[in-house]
Amino acid sequence: MSITPLMPVYPRCDVRPVEGDNCHLITEDGTRYLDFAAGIAVNLLGHSHPGLIGAIQDQAARLMHVSNLYGSPQGEALAQRLVDKTFADTVFFTNSGAEAVETAIKVARAYHQHVGNDEKFELITFKNAFHGRTMATISASNQEKMHKGFNPLLPGFKYVDFDDLEGVKAAIGPNTAGFLVEPVQGEGGIRVASKEFMQGLRKLADEHDLMLVLDEVQCGVARTGTLYAYEQFGIIPDVMATAKGIGGGFPMGACLATEKAARGMVFGTHGSTYGGNPLAMAAGMAVMDAVANDEFLAEVRAKGERLRSRLEQFIGNYPDLFESVRGMGFMLGIKMKAEPRPFMQHLRDHHQLLTVAAGDSTLRLLPPLVIEDAEMDEFIEKLSAGAADYEVPAES
Repeated sequence: MSITPLMPVYPRCDVRPVEGDNCHLITEDGTRYLDFAAGIAVNLLGHSHPGLIGAIQDQAARLMHVSNLYGSPQGEALAQRLVDKTFADTVFFTNSGAEAVETAIKVARAYHQHVGNDEKFELITFKNAFHGRTMATISASNQEKMHKGFNPLLPGFKYVDFDDLEGVKAAIGPNTAGFLVEPVQGEGGIRVASKEFMQGLRKLADEHDLMLVLDEVQCGVARTGTLYAYEQFGIIPDVMATAKGIGGGFPMGACLATEKAARGMVFGTHGSTYGGNPLAMAAGMAVMDAVANDEFLAEVRAKGERLRSRLEQFIGNYPDLFESVRGMGFMLGIKMKAEPRPFMQHLRDHHQLLTVAAGDSTLRLLPPLVIEDAEMDEFIEKLSAGAADYEVPAES
């Protein structure tokens, strides 16, 4: 058997997009799909946003890459904007979410080790989390399916049940450096942490001088109806990883930190060849132009609530198929009473509707944040038709 030119690590489906039109994808044969996956929460401005396209085209014609050996007016401008709009005092730009989380892990360890607390290196993480596919980020997850074939894992992580504050208290020990948590678990099934849990983590971090590190790679950048989800929990983190939507489709991420948290990140401690390149910064600035304002965020909240309300009414028609709706803003999930992947495939193959399966029997809905009522109507029509002619596969 010969291996394929693209390394066969993805079970790719037969949908082959070649063009995007706002909230739709168009394949080689001209078939149009309503995109409620958005590149897994990446294409928050859809696929043909003139501001984003124009910024990338203009910057590509000027300068794409120079490395971080030189001054970066583009990076300074976007970093300042993120600092002004968030808790952070400083920003490190990366190329991906996994790299942003890796940076956040290093920041948390360096905070302690900079002052000689070398024993403090362990992060308490949470079951069913997803932090990326690098060695450190798979080690930060308890999911065996991501570990298989890659052992031994990196030490320095301890797993506790999500939303279990008492479990966290019991897990704190002499090696604990902090907590790494998604305020809304994405791959884990659109599971929203409770306010009590998030505020409890903040309190424990303050009491023990630990780092509260948030992974907002999927739930950040306006997806939940605020620029970052932490704002809705009444807390301020020490460190945060962001990516996906921050580039609107251009690959980029960032690690944000307070001055206190970043005190160990001095000259020579970290770096990236591509991170913060002018082309990525232009994309990030265009995204911020579009989403980092009260009017846009209020629209996301209002439209998200309308869609959620319609979904809650809809699932009552199929009590044997659907259980509940959960999430925040346009990061929504339908908890199903059966494995969601076959239903996701049915919607894709028979009704030209793209969604994303997740853990905890959940179908993820991650539309572009620019969808209007017409796309929501189309979505409900396709979802209704899909539910009506879907036959739950018999258990083998």
